[in-house]
Amino acid sequence: MIHVFTVNDYSIALDVYSGSVHVADKVSLEAIRLYETYSREDTIIRMLELFPNEPDLSRASLGELLNQLDALKHAGKLYSSDEYLIAAQPVKDAATIKALCLHVAHACNLACSYCFAGQGEYQGEAALMSAETGRKALDFLIAHSGKRKHLEVDFFGGEPLLNWETVKAVVAYGRELEKKHNKVFRFTLTTNGVLLDDEMMDFCNQEMQNVVLSLDGRQQVHDHFRVDRSGKGSYELIVPKFQEFVNKRRNKGYYIRGTYTRNNLDFLQDIIHMADLGFTQLSMEPVVTPPNDPEALTEADLHTLFNQYEQLALEMLQRKREGRGFDFYHYNIDLENGPCIHKRLSGCGSGTEYLAVTPQGDLYPCHQFVGDERFKMGTLDTGISNHDLQKEFSCNTLLSHPECKDCWAQLYCAGGCAANAYHATGTINGVYRYGCELFKKRIECALMLQAALLEE
Repeated sequence: MIHVFTVNDYSIALDVYSGSVHVADKVSLEAIRLYETYSREDTIIRMLELFPNEPDLSRASLGELLNQLDALKHAGKLYSSDEYLIAAQPVKDAATIKALCLHVAHACNLACSYCFAGQGEYQGEAALMSAETGRKALDFLIAHSGKRKHLEVDFFGGEPLLNWETVKAVVAYGRELEKKHNKVFRFTLTTNGVLLDDEMMDFCNQEMQNVVLSLDGRQQVHDHFRVDRSGKGSYELIVPKFQEFVNKRRNKGYYIRGTYTRNNLDFLQDIIHMADLGFTQLSMEPVVTPPNDPEALTEADLHTLFNQYEQLALEMLQRKREGRGFDFYHYNIDLENGPCIHKRLSGCGSGTEYLAVTPQGDLYPCHQFVGDERFKMGTLDTGISNHDLQKEFSCNTLLSHPECKDCWAQLYCAGGCAANAYHATGTINGVYRYGCELFKKRIECALMLQAALLEE
């Protein structure tokens, strides 16, 4: 399968099943597209019809071009077969858990109206996880981790800093377990930053391998949604803290993560604003909300959003040239050492190798299912008790998405997010089409950016 496209005057052909990326001129790109389905002679005829005014185009030159395409095909870099997918199997071992999302706080000190978690309470009552439950969660993870040495724990909310003592207690307990069981914990934390202080920064910089800091961009955009319980925006409070925090982290991982809605379809300006604040690890996610929500993204917005992503790639390229580059999460793509084919088929590990834990110790497939009793999988005390649901998530791989079979981006998303699919279609095996369109545009832009950087 070949996907040909042009982004920012870069004409690119992606050979889907080998992952090879070819940068070409418009004539070569069209030849690549045609030669996938047409014979050699028919391709030549059609090319001469399509480009009658190309002075250097002739049967002879086209013959040389097709010889080059034949050589690439022979090398497995063009028109590659998908036969290897038949033998490959998704790696999704429900018996081995490698990561937990600890909801240490079902409470929040902000009241963001677009919050999927209902301002942090997940459609329930406000609650904080006890240190005992947190420790029990780590025991559960150790017990179900099998031979896997490296384990991941994300402190999540609501706002996890509202339950800071539990966070510290759980980390300390994890360090004890590492020595006892020959395991390594990778702790991460997601925060809105309101409560950040020096002690928290120092602790996170010592113990957290990654932190996610919530900032939506320009002050007027951020303060439109991210307000405290009295309706006051949080931008002026958190930005200086985030800058100090990131400066102290030095080379440790972090992301400044924003959300864009219909309120800021020009989200590139928010990304540029965050980069100008000194942040270099950026992420901006589209809001996922019911279609009747006034801030919901619509089909009519796609053209604008596509343009924003394309302009973002150009901005990143220019800043890279100037020595002041930044990374954008969705453009981080490794053309040489990406995920193996088994992982590309299995996709997200929600409900199998990854679970969310509520303050009460209930288990859910991931944080986006928490609060929906239909997706409760068990408890820390009983373990997984809803085995039918566990099996459903175990089988939720690329192979269970027939609608993805002919999609050129299938090996990049493996069927996409189960939660988004469920909320859009009523089944975790469904396709969230709006998200698909944005995802494919991001991949095209990421490939264009990689091609430009390699070319330079």
